[in-house]
Amino acid sequence: MIESAVDSRWFRRYPPSDGEVVRRVVCLPHAGGAASTFHGWADYFGGGVEVLATRYPGRQERITEDCITNMAELAAAVTEALLPFLDVPLHVFGHSMGASLGYEVALKLEKEHGVRLAGLYVSGRKAPHRVNPEPTYLGGDEALIGEVLRLGGTEARLLSDPDLYELVMPAMRADFEIVGTYHAQPGHPVSCPVVGYVGDRDPGISPVDMAAWADVSAASFDLTVFPGGHFYLLEQRDALVRDLAARIV
Repeated sequence: MIESAVDSRWFRRYPPSDGEVVRRVVCLPHAGGAASTFHGWADYFGGGVEVLATRYPGRQERITEDCITNMAELAAAVTEALLPFLDVPLHVFGHSMGASLGYEVALKLEKEHGVRLAGLYVSGRKAPHRVNPEPTYLGGDEALIGEVLRLGGTEARLLSDPDLYELVMPAMRADFEIVGTYHAQPGHPVSCPVVGYVGDRDPGISPVDMAAWADVSAASFDLTVFPGGHFYLLEQRDALVRDLAARIV
């Protein structure tokens, strides 16, 4: 077992209260999001589960670092950062951009390191063979802000504050460029079970869209639909994380 004192700049770590780690859950934020999105999630899991909330460069603790602007580089960096944490079964949850990133990390772990995830949990994002590049990033800051408002992201209130605007926008620009230039290789299944989550009023993706993730799972697939929009996971946090915790066994 890796001692909880081991530091990682890529992950904000929430070890179990009993100190014994028998499995881990890696959480990957949405475009413009940060590790703080998953604050409090560890409280829902039983003993032995450590939560790793991913810290992308260019925000919060890593605000002085350059942002990453393409999916391949981000997936490679996250995969490399996870290598010291593979001593126990690893589950990955990703929301929106984080879902695509989770899929890419799962593929890299399998192909390059021979590691099979215990589970991949994808939220609010089309399956990799159905996703289309989104050119919002080409429209400048006004277009980015409009998309955040359309989706109901909590970052909208930060963007309205002149003092925070310049802190938030570099990460927003970088992440939307990732989303806008991401092309997945079609037909490459992961060998682990895949679970999909989506809000029933998400303006950008439907339950039918989410169901297509079944095509890239060589194991099982399950889909859960919650009330809410794109950021249903904030309003439905209790129900979502309880469902997730029940599967992390």
